[in-house]
Amino acid sequence: MQSVATVAVAVVLIFISIRLLPGNPALARFGQHAVPERVTDAMSSQGWDRPIWVQLLDLPGELLQGDLGVSFFHGDSVAERLLETIPATLELSLAAIVFAIPMGIGAGVASALWRGSWPDYVAMTLALVGVSVPVFFLGICLMTIFTNMPTSGRVAPTMISQFHTDFFLFEAIFTGRFHLAVDALRHLLLPATALATIPAAVISRITRSSMLEVFSSDYLRTAKAKGASLWRIVWRHALPNASVPIVNIAGFQVGMLLSGAVLTETVFNWPGLGRYLVTAVREQDYAVVQGAALVIAVMFVTANLILDLTYLWLDPRIRTET
Repeated sequence: MQSVATVAVAVVLIFISIRLLPGNPALARFGQHAVPERVTDAMSSQGWDRPIWVQLLDLPGELLQGDLGVSFFHGDSVAERLLETIPATLELSLAAIVFAIPMGIGAGVASALWRGSWPDYVAMTLALVGVSVPVFFLGICLMTIFTNMPTSGRVAPTMISQFHTDFFLFEAIFTGRFHLAVDALRHLLLPATALATIPAAVISRITRSSMLEVFSSDYLRTAKAKGASLWRIVWRHALPNASVPIVNIAGFQVGMLLSGAVLTETVFNWPGLGRYLVTAVREQDYAVVQGAALVIAVMFVTANLILDLTYLWLDPRIRTET
């Protein structure tokens, strides 16, 4: 119920906020010198001339029917366009997660193992830089440095017709068309790297702190005294016991990837949910903004639900309390 309430509050806030923005969507579409009657008719046909609270009362019924409306600017179904853009954002976010979590944990473990040495200083300096640099600036830097890499789109334009779903990378891998998979990976590499940098930096700092706390525990000193190998001490004893705060921050960063994806997709012209939302906000396309906000809220709540289930699996004390 809490998850449903969270989604509902998010949708209502977005619904009200977008309508309180200055400007008129009809004027944004038809121009400032549009005929007043045309503007009035457009507002009336969309029901925007009614009080906000009346429009809000109609929203639950429309959402329960799966009706996300029609784009005011483009005339296409919002639900259909969302289904086209969500796979692109999911592939980008999953690629960023695959990069951020192993890199963050690995850097944090190495930093804790060699505390006070140059690997520690290097890892923590990179983490500090990673947290400080904005995603859009990092994206521009990557595009400038790696000029031989694709910086726009998901695949080469000539290859788009060869795909039957919007999950380009997964489809290419599962169907064995590895030349398409390689091209999709090349297009994915720079935006995924830019998106993963901040989560990887945050995870590495938390991992280092948690590992240092565990390293000072009695049971770990006992394991060392018994002659356990460094590999066993780290991966069998230390990391599992330090995993709860790591999972906590990793889960939070996964949710934050959705906000980072908005900037990343805009910089790299990635045809995903984030770029679609930015365009809709600029055009004041109410139906698109509401639909995209609903999807993002559901994805964020789902990520947190998975995080809670992971807690139950990692920490037996939580299972006992529940």
